[in-house]
Amino acid sequence: MKLAAIPLHEVELAIEPHRVPELSFVIPAFNEEENIAETIRRVDEEALTLVRSYEIIVVDDGSSDTTFERAKMMAADTPLRVLRLSRNFGKEQAIMAGLEASTGESVVILDADLQEPLHHVATMLKHRSEGFEVVYTVRAHREDEPRLKRLFTHVFYKMLNLGSEAEIPADARDFRLLDRRVVDALCSLPERNRFMKGLYGWVGFRSMSIPIELEQRAGGKSKFGFRGLMKLGLTGMTSFTNWPLRVWTLIGMGVAVLSILYGIYIAAKTMIFGIDVPGWSTLAVALFLLGGVQLISIGVLGEYLARVFIEVKGRPGFIVAETHSQKKS
Repeated sequence: MKLAAIPLHEVELAIEPHRVPELSFVIPAFNEEENIAETIRRVDEEALTLVRSYEIIVVDDGSSDTTFERAKMMAADTPLRVLRLSRNFGKEQAIMAGLEASTGESVVILDADLQEPLHHVATMLKHRSEGFEVVYTVRAHREDEPRLKRLFTHVFYKMLNLGSEAEIPADARDFRLLDRRVVDALCSLPERNRFMKGLYGWVGFRSMSIPIELEQRAGGKSKFGFRGLMKLGLTGMTSFTNWPLRVWTLIGMGVAVLSILYGIYIAAKTMIFGIDVPGWSTLAVALFLLGGVQLISIGVLGEYLARVFIEVKGRPGFIVAETHSQKKS
């Protein structure tokens, strides 16, 4: 039986829907209705100049505005998937939702506020072709930030790297390119409390950094305030270093030694000079000091225990409530 010849272009069309995209873009977004459509449009334009096949994944992290609806409107003419999480789970979990949904040979993570220049993606792809599996961006400077925030950031990363297994760059951004092997390694980690900047370094692989100058936010305000930074900082500290626990052990030992020495001093003074009038103020101060030290140490221990409690419960880090996509014709 003779088989009819099938035109080559029809074969390519039949294979096209199943082809793995060369590049995936993961964009976490929270209340970014002013920026999301323009972000998707710019990413689409940039991707067309870089690769033959790509996908854009927007993760709406429980926005209370029209971010999800505006992103959906862009799906008609763009290889776009929009994931809406059931509530706000935080940027780290939104990134993970995007990574798990991605299928590209490599993945680029970027924010939805248009502050990160997209032309750096070409540089990332160039370094990937040279053998680097992680290409991340670092801020060239922090002159646009308040002095107090710069000091806090510097101290935080110094403390974090003090006992960390992997070096975590202080000025690294989430804007980065990850090879598929790196993405698979990140998705295989079972932990729920995720500090992504630490996990990027922990999984290893060959890495390269490139400095960038951030642009002005196109619209809206940053959703990452001081409270969010503190929460993220605690997660990072309790996830990647245990030196706070050891510090309070040393403090306890130091207080015990000082107490013993002070006791010896009091005993010797009593035997030589007799009994003085009792120092109630000194005693009260000492009790308050020891009580404060104990409460702080219990608080540090509680932070670590809370992380263990969350992990033991085994709840998922995020829940996808809705997915919208429409393939590009």
